Amino acid sequence: MALVNERARILGNECVGPNLYLMQLSSPAIAAAIEPGQFVHMKVPGMEAHILRRPFSVYARDAVEGTLDVLYQVVGFGSDHMMRLVPGECADAELIGPVGRTWQPAAGAKRALLVGGGVGAAPLFMLCESLVAAGVRTDVVLGAQTGAALTCRGRYEALLAEPPRCATDDGSFGREGFCTSLVAEALEEAAASGEPYDYLAVCGPEPLMKIVAGMAAQAGVPCELSMEKRMACGVGACLSCVVDTVDGKLRACVDGPVFDAAKVVW
Repeated sequence: MALVNERARILGNECVGPNLYLMQLSSPAIAAAIEPGQFVHMKVPGMEAHILRRPFSVYARDAVEGTLDVLYQVVGFGSDHMMRLVPGECADAELIGPVGRTWQPAAGAKRALLVGGGVGAAPLFMLCESLVAAGVRTDVVLGAQTGAALTCRGRYEALLAEPPRCATDDGSFGREGFCTSLVAEALEEAAASGEPYDYLAVCGPEPLMKIVAGMAAQAGVPCELSMEKRMACGVGACLSCVVDTVDGKLRACVDGPVFDAAKVVW
C-alpha cells in the first residue's frame, strides 16, 4: 500500500511505567493498513521548530476503531515534550505510514520464540497476535531493568497460553539478570522436546539482538530482528539510517526495520 499522510488526533497519553508512556492515536487509514513490524513517522505537535519527524513502532492497532497504540520512552527533549501533550488540549499529530518491511515468518512455521528487551517488546506484539491467530505455538521472553518496566507483560499474558518468561536486571520480577539466559533455556528445552523452534524474532538493544541472533544461528533457527536507527526523512531518500549487511548498506526505514539476522554485519 502507498504511504498515507494522516492527521491523527491524540486520544490518550498515559504514564505506564518508569519514563514509559502509552500514546493512543486516532488514525483510521493507517490502522487499517499497517502490518506487524511496520512503523509510523510522526510530526509531533508543538515542535514546529524541529522539522524532522520521529519514527515510532506501532505497539497495537484496532482497525475497527481506527486507533494506533505507541509505546515510547522519555529519553530527551522530544519525548519529554511528547509526555506533556494533553489529549483534547493539543493539536493533532501528523503521521506518515505504514512504513517499512514487516516481520516475515516462514510459511508453515509451527513454533516461534519472540524476545523483547525493554520497549523492544512493543514492536513484537502485533506479530505475536498474528502468530497466535494462525495457530503457531508461540513463546515469549521479556527483559527489562525492573519489574515496573515490564510494561507489555500484561498484554502478552492475556494473549498467550503460557505466560512470558521474564528477567529483570534488579531481580524485582522473574529471573535476576539478563533475559539471554532464558532464551538459551527456551531453545534448549524446545530442541530436547522434539519440537524445536522454526522461527525467532527479537527486538531490543543492539547488544541483546546480537547475542540472541548468535544463539539462533548456533541452534539453526531462522531469526529476524528489528533495528532502531536515527532517521531523517523516513522514506528512504536521505540515507541517514543505513544498516551494514552482507548485501551492502541497506536503509532501516524502507529496507527494514525488520532484517534477516543472518545478514546483519555487527
